[in-house]
Amino acid sequence: MNPDAVTYFAQTDARNKKIPFGIKSKDRTKHVYVIGKTGMGKSTLLENMAVQDIKNGEGMAFIDPHGKTADLLLEYVPAERIKDVIYFAPFDTEHPISFNVMEDVGPSKRHLVANGLMSSFKKIWVDMWSARMEYILNNILLALLEYPDSTIIGVNRMLSDKDYRKKVVANVSDPSVKSFWVDEFEKYGERYMQEAGAAIQNKIGQFVSNPLVRNIVGQTKSTFDIRKVMDDRKILIINLSKGLVGEANANLLGSMLITKIYLGAMSRADVSEKVLQSLPQFYLYVDEFQSFANESFADILSEARKYKLNLTVAHQYIEQMSEEVRDAVFGNVGTMIVFRVGAFDAEVLEKEFMPTFTAEDLVNLGFVQIYLKLMIDGVASSPFSATSLPPIAKQETTYRKEILENSRLMFTHPKEEVEAEIKAWHQPINSRQVASSAPTFGSKNFAGDNRQQAVVPNQFAQPKRTDSAPHTKTPHTTAQPKKTPQAEPMKSASDLKPRKNDMPKMPPQSNPFETIKVAGDGKIETKPQSISLQSLKPKENSRTPDAKVPSKENLFSLKQALASIVDKSKNEKLVPERVVNPLKTETVKESAKETQKAEAKENLKEVPEDVLRKILGA
Repeated sequence: MNPDAVTYFAQTDARNKKIPFGIKSKDRTKHVYVIGKTGMGKSTLLENMAVQDIKNGEGMAFIDPHGKTADLLLEYVPAERIKDVIYFAPFDTEHPISFNVMEDVGPSKRHLVANGLMSSFKKIWVDMWSARMEYILNNILLALLEYPDSTIIGVNRMLSDKDYRKKVVANVSDPSVKSFWVDEFEKYGERYMQEAGAAIQNKIGQFVSNPLVRNIVGQTKSTFDIRKVMDDRKILIINLSKGLVGEANANLLGSMLITKIYLGAMSRADVSEKVLQSLPQFYLYVDEFQSFANESFADILSEARKYKLNLTVAHQYIEQMSEEVRDAVFGNVGTMIVFRVGAFDAEVLEKEFMPTFTAEDLVNLGFVQIYLKLMIDGVASSPFSATSLPPIAKQETTYRKEILENSRLMFTHPKEEVEAEIKAWHQPINSRQVASSAPTFGSKNFAGDNRQQAVVPNQFAQPKRTDSAPHTKTPHTTAQPKKTPQAEPMKSASDLKPRKNDMPKMPPQSNPFETIKVAGDGKIETKPQSISLQSLKPKENSRTPDAKVPSKENLFSLKQALASIVDKSKNEKLVPERVVNPLKTETVKESAKETQKAEAKENLKEVPEDVLRKILGA
């Protein structure tokens, strides 16, 4: 590489002399910063520089959030460089490219990847970000970075799949990360996880639930190696058209790609200084870079040049940058190119261009007119004015079709294969245990003779066989306490048999005036020609018109009979007859039983038949 090779991007306008000029390769290591309102010519300036790198055989990457420049660059690729092009287009859903930011990250780089991803997430979800969310997500990423074949879609699985989490944690060697999962995470309550864990699942889920993104970041093996792209001088064109990909998805993918490119450059630190000097320069163009600039971008600006990663970034206004990134830009950028800007930006930039140009001059710049401070042989020049060059003429023959076909063949996979791989990855680790824990419809547990018996909580439930239930004790071997009788085991409909009549057989009552007595042992005693007053019933064929209302004559006779009974037993204590329910099992002491029998027999009063007939008017 010739360090004095010039990349042209503008022409002088002093004294009406139009002399093209540019920047030397060795000066591009200090990075180039371009700012200006939309439509002023920023993208065209970046296109001209990128086209020259392509034609000069340099290695470069271009991240375009609009898609126009990325598509245009394909028209300038010469025939000899068709196979050097990697066209990254997420919207090509039938041929998804594979990009895994978590693949093959060494121990010394894991925290860089985690911090880069955390910064990307924080920038996009700034309104929902919290310290607890950051703490949990950081430990998830660090654990996954140690686990082989991890992808970004494993973040949610770490929170929802206990078996997967256990397997990942078992592979963790970092004591701090291990302590978090073993000592802290298991103690988190449900409320804590709803606030922090659910927020992570929600945000990551929105990102990976989109098939367009999931099929790219969900593949375990990337189809291109950033380090080889840099060392072999490949052309990486990244089309992140927000209209086709979505703004949030484009921003996150762009941030991840920048992080991966930075890590690729940092990996050059593994070689000796002599080998490093022989490695080629690599040029990274980022249009609308504020969409992808996170907190780690400041480190890229300050460290990348050591590993021959040269940045050319462009955006519209200063307030799009965070304060940390802003300080890194103005503190590390060697060449500054300014198109027309707003009043606020003019006041900030005036400090860089005084006393040559004022804020008023910066606000009144015309179309394609620029003020710049150019790095020349390692020294920043005084501010001067110029105009950017018009677009470079296209070559007569374009190889757009061949480039896209080769890129698909070399760096993409069919959609069906990718989705099958991701589906297989989502399968439970302990599939047998999961399958046997609960039968599902369509499984063998619900088909044919292997159907499981449903548990029915009533008397018609299918009972278990005695020989197949060793823990079920029979009533003969179980001593039941007297005061707490146990209910009999529930029987099923198939075991129901005609129940024996536990009621004592009643003799046919041919004579309604027979006396019926129930003894304490359940036997029936009958005595003809007498009847108990308690069992007295009115005669069905009573002469009274209304069976419910007795006649005056019957009432008078009944009063006389009752009076005679009262006279005989006025000195005796009347005790109501005890009604014994033979269906109810009672445990009574023997002494109490004898007392009750004696009282019942003593208080049993009988009425002669002739008196009863007289009362009832028979």
